[in-house]
Amino acid sequence: MRISPLSVTLKSAIVGCLLFAGSACAQEKAPSRREAIQKEYGATVEIKFDQPYAGNTNPKQMVDLYLPKKRASEKPLPVVVYIHGGGWSGGDRMGYGSAAARQASSGNYAGVAVGYRLSGEAKWPAQIHDCKAAIRWVRGHAKEYNLDPDRIAVEGGSAGGHLVSLLGLTAGNKELEGNLGEFTKLSSKVTCVVNRCGPTDMTKPLMQGDAALKDDPAVTGLLGGSIKDKLEAAKQASPLTYVTKDAAPFLTAHGSKDLRVNFTNATNIDAALKKAGASSLLIEVTDGGHSIGGGPELEKRVQQFIDMHLRDIKSEIPTTPIPTVAPAKPVTK
Repeated sequence: MRISPLSVTLKSAIVGCLLFAGSACAQEKAPSRREAIQKEYGATVEIKFDQPYAGNTNPKQMVDLYLPKKRASEKPLPVVVYIHGGGWSGGDRMGYGSAAARQASSGNYAGVAVGYRLSGEAKWPAQIHDCKAAIRWVRGHAKEYNLDPDRIAVEGGSAGGHLVSLLGLTAGNKELEGNLGEFTKLSSKVTCVVNRCGPTDMTKPLMQGDAALKDDPAVTGLLGGSIKDKLEAAKQASPLTYVTKDAAPFLTAHGSKDLRVNFTNATNIDAALKKAGASSLLIEVTDGGHSIGGGPELEKRVQQFIDMHLRDIKSEIPTTPIPTVAPAKPVTK
């Protein structure tokens, strides 16, 4: 039975939809979003939609590649890879299409938006297997598109933040690597991680209050059962399980009043990384919810972080808390 985009949106709302601004669950049909991105960025960005990375035609196991038409230099381009949120049960890679196109339009980066199998189709660890295969696809096509295989940043929010965190912590982990695609001999290692409000401890409730007394539908949907029954899988799916000094540098941004994914997920991963001797920046958005709301100041710091690790642009990135920025009100006449 075909599930309509509206049904996906309703289902995602029921489960809480691990959502953040920039990687929202699909609320409009993909073709219209593609057309909007083409219209806005088509003059400056070459877009290659629907590139399969798993050796099949599953539309979820594809990436969209965004390349600048005018490059800032002839050197291989660093790559910023985006992984969408949606409670592992909704959303799609087009939610990050504009962000990937915007990076490419600068001439300094290639952008890649990754799709992965949702929990209604496949249970854990299918999602991280897909994401790692996508990173290997980037490396496998580096020469073809003049990309730098040693400079790959990953960014994601909510469920996407969870997956990019795992990418930054588990390079070479056989259980999580999977065997998808034609580039299985290549590494899935990434250079740095931007984790926006991602879950980092799947063995504990993500929510607070009465909601913490019940099984979280998004988590049980991912694991295929309750945390109690799937405890080993929950540990395997927890970024905190894999923290070592060899972790990729992290920037974690999280709202202090996030009611969907507790702020402790951010403080715990930051503390664990620092204790292990790895590089970690934690940016609190004061009173921010699951949509964060850090505004231009947060985006500035995120870009500084990416520029520093992918282009060697030295920068002092503040970690002082950022006040919540209210969404812009629509203009009325």
